[in-house]
Amino acid sequence: MIRQAPKRRKSERKAPSQAFRQHQLHRRTVGGPGLAAYSSSKWAPRGLMRAAAAELAHDRIRVNAVHPGIIDTPLAYGPDGTELVPTKAFAIPRQARPSEIAEFVTFIASDKAAFATGAEVVVDGGFSLGPVN
Repeated sequence: MIRQAPKRRKSERKAPSQAFRQHQLHRRTVGGPGLAAYSSSKWAPRGLMRAAAAELAHDRIRVNAVHPGIIDTPLAYGPDGTELVPTKAFAIPRQARPSEIAEFVTFIASDKAAFATGAEVVVDGGFSLGPVN
């Protein structure tokens, strides 16, 4: 049996503005051949994020998702040092620096983005646009 906590009055539930971020790889937003199981499993957190945003908004807790693209880390390269996902056709033809994603997450968690909740933001250098050249 699941027991529900007693409901609190709205005045008791108010908290300082808080933010929760969900990070997912950009690939969950575009899908692709041979990725049916992978892509469908990645859509579940999208619904969870939106439900959480709706449920927690009255408590001044914001919930947003950041979908980064290819980030310049060792995981972005094969054993021979070549890029696993070539970036030359991206709108911004390079991998993201980890600091660029961190700065974006810092912004969306800050009070400067206080009106954003339930948002999904793709930060992928234009990869999800498809080839541009």
